[in-house]
Amino acid sequence: MDTTDVVIAGAGPTGLMLACELRALGLAVAVLDALPARTGESRAGGIHARTMEVLDQRGLLDGMLAQGDPRQVGHFAGIPVNFSDYATRYPFTLVIPQSLIERELESRAAELDVTVRWDAPVVGYRQDAYGVEIEIGGSNGIRRMRAAYLVGCDGGRSAVRKLAGIDFAGTDATMTGMLADVELADPPAEQFFGHRRGMGDFSAVQLQPGWYRLVVQRHDLVLERGATVSFDDFRANFTEIAGTDLGMHSPRWVSHYGDAARHADRYRAGRVFLAGDAAHIHYPAGGQGLNLGVQDAVNLGWKLAAALRDGADDDLLDTYESERRPVAARVLHNTRAQTALSRPGPHTDALRDIMGDLITLDDVRHRIGLMITALDIDYDTASDHPLAGRRVPDADLVTADGPTRIHELLRPARPIFLRLDDTSPTLESNGHFDTVLASSHANHWPVPGVGDIPRPAALLIRPDGYTAWATDDPTAALPDTFRNWLTPTATH
Repeated sequence: MDTTDVVIAGAGPTGLMLACELRALGLAVAVLDALPARTGESRAGGIHARTMEVLDQRGLLDGMLAQGDPRQVGHFAGIPVNFSDYATRYPFTLVIPQSLIERELESRAAELDVTVRWDAPVVGYRQDAYGVEIEIGGSNGIRRMRAAYLVGCDGGRSAVRKLAGIDFAGTDATMTGMLADVELADPPAEQFFGHRRGMGDFSAVQLQPGWYRLVVQRHDLVLERGATVSFDDFRANFTEIAGTDLGMHSPRWVSHYGDAARHADRYRAGRVFLAGDAAHIHYPAGGQGLNLGVQDAVNLGWKLAAALRDGADDDLLDTYESERRPVAARVLHNTRAQTALSRPGPHTDALRDIMGDLITLDDVRHRIGLMITALDIDYDTASDHPLAGRRVPDADLVTADGPTRIHELLRPARPIFLRLDDTSPTLESNGHFDTVLASSHANHWPVPGVGDIPRPAALLIRPDGYTAWATDDPTAALPDTFRNWLTPTATH
């Protein structure tokens, strides 16, 4: 029987990102996917600022930036939201097909000696106090593999979630969206989207030169999950709502979706975890789904590595659910709100008009946009510093080795004890984290959702780029809570 540290079910963006995280930290990984091969289909079409920051932290962003198209305007239920003044290096949405994101992630995974095993569905498992024995199906018959942990990144119909007996409660679909990737004989001069009162929404976004993602959403139609939509069906529906077919032709693929919203009631069952769509599905308003899954993977990856490699306490693994489940719940909440804002009828039309006016106010635009881009996430910590629990700003620094920035320091995916005052306390790492003494020319750091704060004297940065602890007092000592996390003594 083959053995490995972690088995990941699902080779989409979430599963690939988790595999890269674990391999970068020295763990053995097996990625299994039920499909016979990658399809090349691209349900998602872009990534937001926080996901770009996460990818930048691992040196994965440059290739995607070169292939994508930055757009400074996103939307909330079709109402434009401008991101251009957000406090990040990436104040835009990067329009890029999911297939290209997967290609970049799979290339990095291959560099790290990760192999995706296709035609390998997880059909069963049993776990004990020391690991999980996974049963793998497929055309080659039943095989078995043993791992310390199993992570289901296998989508909304997750086999791992069902095998674990984890409830997936929520609301059924009340509308239908259709999408097609096509060429256009009469393309719009710029991003083309709108709302036809009483009927639905439409949009057209260029994904690549010559290719466009067209979407139409109807609130008077609910298709079953297994139904098929032809290109002619799509063109007829798009034309009815948008008033033009833009000369669409040569479809790459056509698909449909609904606004069903479901959430796993727990993200962990012993040694089995869920991430990405296996843990949460929702209406794809604002393009938040892929982003949510990639960030799940980065949150979980370093915690699994800390447990397996460093002997971290099992309580650290429980923080994966306590941190990430509320984030997903908020996405389900805001996508349900966006569905409601798109419903037909004069009452909703009036509400859309008012929301459109409110979003022009900077405070409202920032509140909604920071939520969509996930720049305002604030995890609970034992520190009361305004930076604690929030993503660390990618500040420019100078170290003994020369100029750098915080995201570059995070490339090895290890915790960083960053000292910005040479009188701040030192900490013996025992090999579990990196200590960096640096200077920053900026006296204040911008924090989305908070504002400018004084540059801290010292801070502890988690591998996922969130601040675990910070202080403005150069004489302050790191609390024992964090010392115990950084220098664990438990053995497994």
